[in-house]
Amino acid sequence: MTTPVATQSDVLVRRASGAFALIDSLKRHGVKHIFGYPGGAILPIYDELYRAEASGDITHILVRHEQGAAHAADGYARATGQVGVCFGTSGPGATNLVTGIATAQMDSIPLVVITGQVPRHAIGSDAFQETDIFGITLPIVKHSYVARSPEQIAAIVAEAFYIAQTGRPGPVLIDIPKDVGLEEFDYLPVEPGQVNLPGYKPTIKGNPRQINHAIRLLRQSERPLLYVGGGAITAAAHPEIARLAEYFQIPVTTTLMGKGAFDEHHPLALGMLGMHGTAYANFAVSECDLLIAVGARFDDRVTGKLDEFASRAQVIHIDIDPAEVGKNRTPQVPIVGDVKQVLVNLLNRLEEENQLPPPNQTLLWRERINRWRRDYPLTVPTYNHILAPQEVITELGRQAPQAYYTTDVGQHQMWAAQFLKNGPRQWISSAGLGTMGFGMPAAMGVQVALPHETVICISGDASFQMNLQELGTLAQYGIPVKTVIINNGWQGMVRQWQQAFHGERYSSSNMEVGMPDFELLAQAYGIKGMVVRDRHQLTDAIAAMLAYDGPVLMDVHVRRDENCYPMVAPGKGNHQMIGLPEVPQGGRSESSHCLSCGHENPAPSNFCCQCGTKL
Repeated sequence: MTTPVATQSDVLVRRASGAFALIDSLKRHGVKHIFGYPGGAILPIYDELYRAEASGDITHILVRHEQGAAHAADGYARATGQVGVCFGTSGPGATNLVTGIATAQMDSIPLVVITGQVPRHAIGSDAFQETDIFGITLPIVKHSYVARSPEQIAAIVAEAFYIAQTGRPGPVLIDIPKDVGLEEFDYLPVEPGQVNLPGYKPTIKGNPRQINHAIRLLRQSERPLLYVGGGAITAAAHPEIARLAEYFQIPVTTTLMGKGAFDEHHPLALGMLGMHGTAYANFAVSECDLLIAVGARFDDRVTGKLDEFASRAQVIHIDIDPAEVGKNRTPQVPIVGDVKQVLVNLLNRLEEENQLPPPNQTLLWRERINRWRRDYPLTVPTYNHILAPQEVITELGRQAPQAYYTTDVGQHQMWAAQFLKNGPRQWISSAGLGTMGFGMPAAMGVQVALPHETVICISGDASFQMNLQELGTLAQYGIPVKTVIINNGWQGMVRQWQQAFHGERYSSSNMEVGMPDFELLAQAYGIKGMVVRDRHQLTDAIAAMLAYDGPVLMDVHVRRDENCYPMVAPGKGNHQMIGLPEVPQGGRSESSHCLSCGHENPAPSNFCCQCGTKL
């Protein structure tokens, strides 16, 4: 970290504290909202924040737990693309932020996390509420700082924001000892982008030769598949992905993080792939001859058994992080660069060539995928006396199609990913770390950032109890988040795995005993509470929830032992799913060419009689 030398003759040097330098620098970087919780070591910063709030420059949202602050800043960043900011004090305040920092790091979310620290002279003495948060968080941040003097603060903030939001985004920690916040000095502001980081130069433009190589493979492929991850959302590359898909008529599947990067109503959209992805997306990735990975990292929940993932395909991998290219799968065409910029260059090159692909180049491939789509659809079950969770998700999506959705983690998360159709940045879920308790505080952050949008948190009864204290934050600020609990009385995904892989030994996964009355809990916080136990209540209850001008907690009781399917079992390939619907009796009604060996199989065969591949 280097401190820039001021050259602007119009900048007025003034006497100020380190805390003033911090708050002023945050304002200069466009920060309007901070999520946090005060404490002893960070009090000088909160004292300066008091003045900024009084003048209307910044709004501070007081959470009830620092983990909620990190998740709220995370949701704020995911919904807007801006850097989220949160505060915590030293010791337990800082360590309470760790889960939220790790969540952001795993999903490449830009945060600036500011912690108070004991005074410089006390560091290393086991002082009251001292922890080495710099050391603790080293594996889970993109970069981190300890401000050793107030003169460094403005430059540190400028660098932190630049690092957090450029290249592959991520969280940056700034640890500020208490006496650094108090000490006065001759303050000289540092403007956004005024940094000197010679060792940090993310690659933006892709290699032209590799782009040309990718175009050659695209022109040759008869079974291409676009595999789109969260990097496409970060880069705002959805228009370019749509153009590329339509140009070559390429089916598109997305990861959990990539939802919204491609219009999920589009005929080429296959939904999510992976462990709980659609059957047709998983069959497609197993049979494609060219896989175009765009801002994706070949995560184990996507690939299943890695050596069987797209095993018939050549791979083009586009990503801004060179560490991800070739990490899990060696591509034939690696392209390091900003996803949007690479796709723009690729599309411009196609225009220069002025050579349209054959109109039917992918026709047989798309027809085959559509047969899979017909034979193995996602279905919404109905039961006589109890709601299915899928019904609840589907009705939410019908009544609030343009809402911003956050989720917690588990079965409800996977059902939401399967049945909701979201626009870019309107799907907000902890993917890489799988953090229970993420949903409601993340929704707070989204709602604060976008006060005029509808924000819905879909949670489970177990996940919700991880951070239920944030109902107090919703109540204090009147943040109108609508939280829907899919209540089956279990840690649902744990129960499903125990049923499938652990001999139905349900060890410590039942949540019934000790579960609060969620309606009364909401009312205790001064929030509207609702309960739905019957299908006939559902439509009107959701409509009433959405119409209510304020926060709502809705407890929806669903079938207790419903499982989330399809599912790729651990150690299996994506084509080996369990829980698929039965193909209609008599099998297929039309002959099918096997795309593996070319053999024409007569109806009603479901498998190639030449090589055994599923048709």
